[in-house]
Amino acid sequence: MKQQANLIRAGQVIEHDGRRWTVLKQQIITPGKGGAFIQVEMRDLKTGNKTNERWRTADTVERLMTEDKEYTYSYTDGDNLVLMDPETFEQTMLAVEILGDQAPFLQDNMTLNVKLVENDPVAVTLPPHVTLEIVEADPVVKGQTASSSYKPAILSNGVKTMVPPFIEAGESVVVRTDDASYVERAKN
Repeated sequence: MKQQANLIRAGQVIEHDGRRWTVLKQQIITPGKGGAFIQVEMRDLKTGNKTNERWRTADTVERLMTEDKEYTYSYTDGDNLVLMDPETFEQTMLAVEILGDQAPFLQDNMTLNVKLVENDPVAVTLPPHVTLEIVEADPVVKGQTASSSYKPAILSNGVKTMVPPFIEAGESVVVRTDDASYVERAKN
């Protein structure tokens, strides 16, 4: 299905130069002179290589139709994720690299949304938020105002994030899986 380049969104699968690509990020750029264009970061589905491509917003690209299917994450076996179909209880293996930067946020029995093109997995989407424990947090610097300053902290999965000054080590917080940013203190 053809679509205009300015309608490309993260998570879509497109065909370009005879290969299939998963869109990781997209940004519309409007320079001071000339027309707007779209900058797209994408990953080759076969090789896993990343590339950046630019299109004018009026250009068309071939978008592949995907089928969404939910799986439950079981465990990681080397470089593969073992997922279970909650309806048939069949197990499926996927490469860990399909998750990219979101891999550390995987949790046991997490429901994942897998996008399939002709029954081939092309992208995995995690839930938007996860609850993790803060294992290390810098002390509060006196004189900082609570509204504008965040301090560095390390989550139980080893990812660094910025949290408000009132968050201490040992507390559980809710973070976004796409950029590891703090959302709120976890409710007990």
